[in-house]
Amino acid sequence: MSNQVLCIGELLVDFICTDVDANLTKGEHFIKKAGGAPANVAVTLSQLGARSYFAGKVGADAFGTFLEETLRERGVDTSMLIRDPQYSTTLAFVSLDRHGERDFMFNRGADAFHRKTELDQAVVEKCGIVHFGSATALLGGVIKETYLELLQQAKVAGKFIAFDPNYREDLWKDRGSDFASEVLPLLEGVHFLKLSEEELQILTGGLELRAAVEKLHGFGAGIIAVTRGREGTYVSAGQRSAHVDSINVKSIDSTGAGDAFVGGFLYRVAELERPEDLHLDFKKVEDLTRFANIVGALVCMKVGAMEAIPGHEDVRAFL
Repeated sequence: MSNQVLCIGELLVDFICTDVDANLTKGEHFIKKAGGAPANVAVTLSQLGARSYFAGKVGADAFGTFLEETLRERGVDTSMLIRDPQYSTTLAFVSLDRHGERDFMFNRGADAFHRKTELDQAVVEKCGIVHFGSATALLGGVIKETYLELLQQAKVAGKFIAFDPNYREDLWKDRGSDFASEVLPLLEGVHFLKLSEEELQILTGGLELRAAVEKLHGFGAGIIAVTRGREGTYVSAGQRSAHVDSINVKSIDSTGAGDAFVGGFLYRVAELERPEDLHLDFKKVEDLTRFANIVGALVCMKVGAMEAIPGHEDVRAFL
């Protein structure tokens, strides 16, 4: 099985307000950035040297063109990116006040209408690794059905499955229990589960770190990595666990660091002859986690997610 990687989910435009202490009502100046967690993972993979595909849907509009060109320029195969003439590209608007509180508005568009019949099954079959990291797929819409059907298909086919629930408070509001009820049944058969500490707490009801991770192993997740920012990553393969330190960098913008971590980890997974056996070699799991920590940390040194993703030589300098 080829270890090319398929990433599925949303690709959208983030409009970030640059005015100081202004909400979206008062804000007048915005910068346009390509966004979407699974797209960030796909870019990380291609920047490091792996073959990555992105599957999703944007509008047949100027923003869709911008997003497609952005991925192509960074080496991602966009043959499975659908341009829909009926729906516009999904947009998100964000501003921050002086206290760091976000004002957020989400205009969901084409990504919600991605159908499984629009997936190129020839590409799906040749990708040995499939990453599910969408922040919006479980919210509903046609994409949810596509997402879940592809997840089941990948499990049946014995592919290496990576999953990042990508909880976003702005999208789920106070429906944390709904988020947990959507995510937990999906963990059976997932080889690599990446979580933030916040997501771990939501999914397990506030258990202590080790107990929370053990609970998720009980739902069937294989390797679990809990990213903890400057404190590094807690990684567990069930029988063994460890804390893997990150590198010390001057953090400017942590946007996309978690996605870069996933991309870095999967890049190393793609090098393996039998990725599905990774959990049997915990020293290798630690090694991959250490590499992924470096990739995630380097992203924090620059502004922007995709623009900050390092190449392989940048990472090698820290190894």
